[in-house]
Amino acid sequence: MTPSHHRVDAGNKRAGSYLTGPQRGANVMDKVLQQFLAIAEAGTISGAATTLFVTQPTLTFNMKKLEDSLGVPLFVRTSRGITLTSYGETLYENTRVMRRLYDNTIASIEEQRARREQGLNIGTGYSWWSLFLKDLILDYRRRNPNAPIYVSIGNQLRCMDQLLSGDTSLFIGHEVKGMARDTGTTFLPLTQVHNGYFVRAGHPLLDKPRRLAELEEYPAVVSNSPETRHLRLFGYNVRERADIASNAYKFAFASNSLAACLDYIKETDAVFCHSAVMSHTFRQRDVYPVIVEDENVLERFNVGIYVLHERMEDAFVSRLIDDIKAAAARVLSTA
Repeated sequence: MTPSHHRVDAGNKRAGSYLTGPQRGANVMDKVLQQFLAIAEAGTISGAATTLFVTQPTLTFNMKKLEDSLGVPLFVRTSRGITLTSYGETLYENTRVMRRLYDNTIASIEEQRARREQGLNIGTGYSWWSLFLKDLILDYRRRNPNAPIYVSIGNQLRCMDQLLSGDTSLFIGHEVKGMARDTGTTFLPLTQVHNGYFVRAGHPLLDKPRRLAELEEYPAVVSNSPETRHLRLFGYNVRERADIASNAYKFAFASNSLAACLDYIKETDAVFCHSAVMSHTFRQRDVYPVIVEDENVLERFNVGIYVLHERMEDAFVSRLIDDIKAAAARVLSTA
């Protein structure tokens, strides 16, 4: 029994879904082989022509070219239609495998793309992860259990570098002062915060309100010291960049790990400068804020979301921004 007889029912349905569906990228598979499959599975040239929306002479001409290129006959024409020769059977079986592999490959790519489109790639400062982003991420995981999630935690310059490199879709952090204007990013404010000064339990600075000058007499711990490679983000000249680098490294201990900074100050008399909104969280780690004598002298910083200009119109990114704003509003209004 030939393929045109024993495979025609299942084959016609599959040929139609594959061969006439440009959204599946069928043109990637050789057009003449597509036509060969359609003829083999329809059993007639006229049936294949109807399926493929081409003329019968076109199919006849292309099949003659295919036979000439292979140097063997593929079809036997009978009064009942088309049957395959042994060469045609071999080509049919192998081309079906090619089609199946292609279908499976396209399905895998579409599934992978769907997962990636649902996935999250977010950068954030240490504070914002603890205060609200962690809960948002866990809620997203519950709603999208198969979506990949990548969160990069670090200071705003590291996060900016990753945003510009395409590693993240957006990041949450302090507004970067003095950044070059040609970075192609938009800053969406969330709130304003000021820094607090944190020390171990029993530290001498905890007994009464202190002036900033008194705090500066103690070794400093920082978690946001810029790396030299990040200075390219600023619109300053070489001398000004050198000054930034020099001033940034006036500390006793620095780490890109918040846990490491906390471990260090718990064993020393060092003072850790970090966002005051983390006071409650740090108390749970046995680290306490020093009361500043005049809080009005503390500089306030804008905190918000950085996103690339071209991603602002992306529907997925827009929904993500709305979710972040809502989560931040619930927490930062009481922090």
